[in-house]
Amino acid sequence: MGDTMTAEIAITPSYLQDAWWAPDSPGEAAVVRDASTGHEVARVSTEGLDLTGALAYARTIGQTSLGALTFHQRALLLKQFALALTERKDELYALSAQTGATKADSWVDIDGGIGVLFAYSGKGRREMPNSQVYVDGAVEPLSKDGTLLGRHIYTRLPGVAVQINAFNFAVWGPLEKFAPAFLAGMPSLIKPATPTGYLTEAMVRILVESGLLPAGSLQLVSGGVPTLFTQLKVGDIVAFTGSASTATALRTQTPTGVRFTAETDSINASVLGPDALVGTPEFSAYVRQLVTEMTTKAGQKCTAIRRAVVPAGQADAVIDAVRARLAEKVTVGDPRDEGVTMGPLVSLTQRDEVLRQVRALTDGGGRIVIGSAEASDSDGAFVSPILLRFDDTHADAVHEVEAFGPVASLITYDTVAEASDIVARGGGSLVTSVATHDPSFATEIMTGVAAWNGRVLFLDRDDARSSTGHGSPMPGLVHGGPGRAGGGEELGGIRAVLHHMQRTAVQGSPEMLTAITGVWHAGAAARSDGVHPFRKSLAQLRIGDRIASESREVTLDDIETFAHFTGDTFYAHMNEEAASANPFFPGRVAHGYLLVSWAAGLFVDPEPGPVLANYGLENLRFVTPVSPGDSIRVDLTAKQITPRETDEYGEVRWDALIRNQNDETVATYDVLTLVEKE
Repeated sequence: MGDTMTAEIAITPSYLQDAWWAPDSPGEAAVVRDASTGHEVARVSTEGLDLTGALAYARTIGQTSLGALTFHQRALLLKQFALALTERKDELYALSAQTGATKADSWVDIDGGIGVLFAYSGKGRREMPNSQVYVDGAVEPLSKDGTLLGRHIYTRLPGVAVQINAFNFAVWGPLEKFAPAFLAGMPSLIKPATPTGYLTEAMVRILVESGLLPAGSLQLVSGGVPTLFTQLKVGDIVAFTGSASTATALRTQTPTGVRFTAETDSINASVLGPDALVGTPEFSAYVRQLVTEMTTKAGQKCTAIRRAVVPAGQADAVIDAVRARLAEKVTVGDPRDEGVTMGPLVSLTQRDEVLRQVRALTDGGGRIVIGSAEASDSDGAFVSPILLRFDDTHADAVHEVEAFGPVASLITYDTVAEASDIVARGGGSLVTSVATHDPSFATEIMTGVAAWNGRVLFLDRDDARSSTGHGSPMPGLVHGGPGRAGGGEELGGIRAVLHHMQRTAVQGSPEMLTAITGVWHAGAAARSDGVHPFRKSLAQLRIGDRIASESREVTLDDIETFAHFTGDTFYAHMNEEAASANPFFPGRVAHGYLLVSWAAGLFVDPEPGPVLANYGLENLRFVTPVSPGDSIRVDLTAKQITPRETDEYGEVRWDALIRNQNDETVATYDVLTLVEKE
């Protein structure tokens, strides 16, 4: 293996098997140029690269190192990765300018990618256990006597997550795939696009130099991998971002059993509601958003607006407003120059491809109403914003041809049904936005377009200032879409983590499921060793530790006192005749919250100690009514113990079971407490 790239040939290195690698004597190398000046900035070659060894390293060393960590430990590392990138992001901004990105474009890519790491770090610690098994859903009873139960669990896939990224987001693209894979415990092999791969390499280099990466958890291939799909096997996953045509071709190469998810280009739409007339906040927000989507990253976004769908009477007004805003806000040029707000496309090849697609749109019935399809004489890949108008809403080109640049087409509608049909004719989109302040229109069009979209944004005067925008995927929301958009789902919070894990139905006894899941199940062993569980720190507490309380009788005076003290004088507690007429009650009954309050009094240990706070109840259900003269008692069992990695305390979930004098279940719920570690 070589060590690093040399200054003479400027080969962008790969990072394989925890070492940097570049060809010793590369033959043909792809030349990458500055998008604005045409100057050479890098060369790319993978001649002699050991892809077989890299995949094997991920499946062995990477799996072992990540498998030794819990979800919370991985989540904390994601935060540390984000901090390491934040400290050196100026280096990434400088390189990003060479790709044609303005400072605002780079913020979306670089800070957006860092934000994904922060988001998944927080979600991992808040929404996942501090263990290596994720429990999905409720217990499924499988026998009348409770000796056989079923649970669904998720465990990490045993292979490597291969991430094939597009050129337009060289930092965000890899990180939005890497974060959930890493949190799931699956090693990643990143394959960036050649035109901007040097920026991805710089991001990976920062992570490597941080010294935080577990062995084998992240590898980078800077260049082509022609034999990749012949070397994949069950347990691996491919996450692809790029064109719909490439995704289709790659699906056919993917071996059976290898998961393939795709997020591809789509003919996204933005609909102007009939109520959003000139002068309304919705009209203004619509125009601002359309111009933003046409010019951010020079329109090189899979989520960009390609079809502006407006009421027939509003077409000219929208065109005039877009023209005015472009003239006021947009200056095309080298992003390093003062005052430039839109840079070039990523390469001359991409510029020529965009202009070719614009010609396909005009040949298909569109006419250019803003901008020009003529290429500039500059060495840079510059294209000014272009808006076309289609008079025929059924023209195939406007629904099928995507010019992946600062290009959008305007089409009109007369009815809600027609607007919905226009959106649907895109064949499946990542996102559609709708500018309207009319709830009835919003509801009707949502019914028509939801199944054709991965995400729908409703833009109005109430959310316009806080809106993240039509084209901004968020870590907590699904990014993907049906049909042409690829059919996959990325992000979406913990959903993306679970894409990298296998859901398995587990059947067994309560004792066995308790051991497997780390969650106590009713019927498993419970211990009362004479020491109140609230006197135990996390170091001493064990799953199944229990306190069984004494009984307490409920009197009519207790019920009336609670009713008047709290103001809860609901008739079931105060009116014998009305309560008896209720099919759920035998007569006057105790308040459910009285019983929960009394249960706390029955199981609590009042002295200061390891238990620091009660921070909530979950899953509360009232099962059997309690009448005056009945008695209640409670069993409180340590159900799940979750130490916090960064704090001197952790969370304990307790199973609370209230029963009456006949041993009937009165109420069930979980009590949540914070408990000291030592």
